[in-house]
Amino acid sequence: MATVTRGLPDDVVMRVKAVLDEYESRYPGATAELYRQNPASIRIKIVDDRFAGRPKGQRHDEVWDFLAARLNEDDMQDISVLLPLATSDLRSSLMNLEFEHPTDSKL
Repeated sequence: MATVTRGLPDDVVMRVKAVLDEYESRYPGATAELYRQNPASIRIKIVDDRFAGRPKGQRHDEVWDFLAARLNEDDMQDISVLLPLATSDLRSSLMNLEFEHPTDSKL
């Protein structure tokens, strides 16, 4: 099951979480985390070793397509960060550091 890592989940976060739960079920070994950064922004991280060695654009396209096929446009617009990583990327990704220790939002 995908994990909401910060804050109290609202309806949109829960709908996105349900889609990420489906992603984890479809791709065993993948893990997903998400949180609402501010009223206009949801951040998502998916760790899936199927991404190892694949270009970032290809990773993003695959996950965006998965999300877009299951979420409405309004829910999609709340997603501001999509971070598809392989386990080997976790230590070197500066965006993963921001995901783990987010800068305070001004909103």
